[in-house]
Amino acid sequence: MSHLNPGATIGVLGSGQLGRMMAQAATRLGYRVACFSPDASPTPCAQVGAREVTGSYDDLDAVAAFAKSVDVVTFEFENVSAAAAEIAAKYAPVRPGGDVLHITQNRLREKSFLQKIGVPTTTFKAVECATDCEGFIYPAILKTAGFGYDGKGQRKVASASEAQAAFRELGEQPCILEALVDFAYEASIVGARGVDGRFVAYPLVRNDHANHILDLTMAPLNDSADNGEASALAKGIFEALGVVGVLCVELFVASDGRLLVNELAPRPHNSGHWSIEGAATSQFEQQVRAVCGLPLGSTALRAPGVAMANLLGDLWPESGEPNWSAVLGVPGVHLHLYGKTQARPGRKMGHLTALAQTPGTAAECVLNTRRLLTL
Repeated sequence: MSHLNPGATIGVLGSGQLGRMMAQAATRLGYRVACFSPDASPTPCAQVGAREVTGSYDDLDAVAAFAKSVDVVTFEFENVSAAAAEIAAKYAPVRPGGDVLHITQNRLREKSFLQKIGVPTTTFKAVECATDCEGFIYPAILKTAGFGYDGKGQRKVASASEAQAAFRELGEQPCILEALVDFAYEASIVGARGVDGRFVAYPLVRNDHANHILDLTMAPLNDSADNGEASALAKGIFEALGVVGVLCVELFVASDGRLLVNELAPRPHNSGHWSIEGAATSQFEQQVRAVCGLPLGSTALRAPGVAMANLLGDLWPESGEPNWSAVLGVPGVHLHLYGKTQARPGRKMGHLTALAQTPGTAAECVLNTRRLLTL
């Protein structure tokens, strides 16, 4: 069957907030959702009605049994082994495929792939031993090749000797050196590709980070040239990878206006959360549509400006809860909490979104509202 009708079961590898919001979108359309995760129950995904299976991604028998129990498999977490994706594919369609995960879960493979297909990136070099740090352009960023996000597994280095010391601190595992970019700001574009090859993209957005974690997203980035170029870049990446589903292309907008691809995320992305209220079709519904072989939805904005601000565990007092009443008293601001029981500094606990006449006005609204949480 080329498409799965409502009533089918979508299997999600992972059970965090992305799985939660995907499950909310799926159940609204009449699909059942099952999540597979090594985390203890109840996870954020299971809290919204998904059937939960607890197991290790390395337990291939458990992954196989899970895949047999669903109609299609997708991801909310890309650090799943290629072996797990391969075994799942024996029993259900896996979208996006395990080959996409294999490339995107390793920074060196990802950058090499982008270079091969002619996509502009930062200058980079593979580091497998300390001497590989010599002869590179400094200052730079040394990153572990795999299993890094939100600033984890990376160090800023000013010289080869600093890079060598950082390499040892990171356990002498395979790494990638990336030259620092003189960029004006960071941006991203979320797109989706269907089983039939049709591609759609949301507008290019601006992202502001704090301590290497996304803090604020503003949509759209009102530059038609950048939007067109970013959409074309994304479409080429989707087609070269053969992606079916949602993928985010993270970008640097250089001071001279060039767009440089930083990383790929083959799943709904934090910088696309604004689409839940801000677009005709959210990125999560788009993922459901794509992996089930349904027509993709419109990415049109519902307002001229939209913004999203993350809520990290730092906002939680040592005892008690943030001031939810103050936030919920602000007209036009939407609160999303992820159901995580333990707040920790740097941990994503939820987000706020607002719609306005300009992206800047929407950003001011969510930032001012977030400040009320600690009053």
